[in-house]
Amino acid sequence: MPDIIEINGEKIGRGEKKELDLKIARLPTYTNIDLPVRVIRAKEPGPVVLLTGGLHGDEINGIEIVRSLLANKYLNLEKGSIIAIPLMNVYGFIQNARGVPDGKDINRSFPGSKSGSLAKLVAYTIMNQIIPKIDFGIDFHTGGSSRSNYPQIRCVLDIEKNLELAKAFAPPIILHSPLIDKSFRKAAYKKRKHILVYETGESMRFDENGIQEGINGTLRLLKHLGMIDEAPEPHHPEIYEKSDWARASFAGLYHAKVKLGDYVEKGMILGFITDPYGNEKKKVKSRFDGRIIGINNCPVVHKGDAILHIATQRRQ
Repeated sequence: MPDIIEINGEKIGRGEKKELDLKIARLPTYTNIDLPVRVIRAKEPGPVVLLTGGLHGDEINGIEIVRSLLANKYLNLEKGSIIAIPLMNVYGFIQNARGVPDGKDINRSFPGSKSGSLAKLVAYTIMNQIIPKIDFGIDFHTGGSSRSNYPQIRCVLDIEKNLELAKAFAPPIILHSPLIDKSFRKAAYKKRKHILVYETGESMRFDENGIQEGINGTLRLLKHLGMIDEAPEPHHPEIYEKSDWARASFAGLYHAKVKLGDYVEKGMILGFITDPYGNEKKKVKSRFDGRIIGINNCPVVHKGDAILHIATQRRQ
């Protein structure tokens, strides 16, 4: 850990705390959009950990996890440093939207460009001002519109450090998730920085259990890294190599018979799809053994729509 961390010209020494703003762009109204960053440093050296939420502006569970860690003074460090960005996509947050005003997804815009779109500007700023300063990170996410996720860490199981950090976080589920081109996680990995992705809940809905799991897991990880002295007792995570989706075989109204976290077996009835008029009722059966880690809460489905996300091939 360096004696001085410098971000955007601001210098933060050991034992100091500082809030600073990264300037991103200006709206047509001349309103500046800045990215608030909190830096918390212990006097003793240790790892630098990044905590980020709201990369997608409508994913408020991640925002709440980082906010709670800051507001409730959980980050009382004995060693090391925290760089916290509770809300990375200010544009999307204002509009209750996943992306930015031009429709781009920031998480498919890395490493970004200084002269690019709004999404690429945010990505470029993060990659150049923040990523060089960190060792590890947790990027907190939420399921999409009408889709809810069971609390889970996604990482590359074949990368030894990824798996170590995921086990230290100790969520209920750890899922193998390959690196995706132009994503935050892959861009950071190219710089030899390990970022875990935590998923829970549904966009624009608070998932209190998942938020608490995110807080607890973060504290467990910080304790594992020697940055704090106490943390909640860990789960014994279930580790899954793969996942797949149960999809609608035809359009209609989906009636679920299972819920998030349930274990399922191949051939088990997951629910029914009916037509709106009372003429048809079709079974939806599982094609896998596994555990439900994602669910589509919208009853109206079209043929081919994803209904349930099922984690499969559990490691023993």
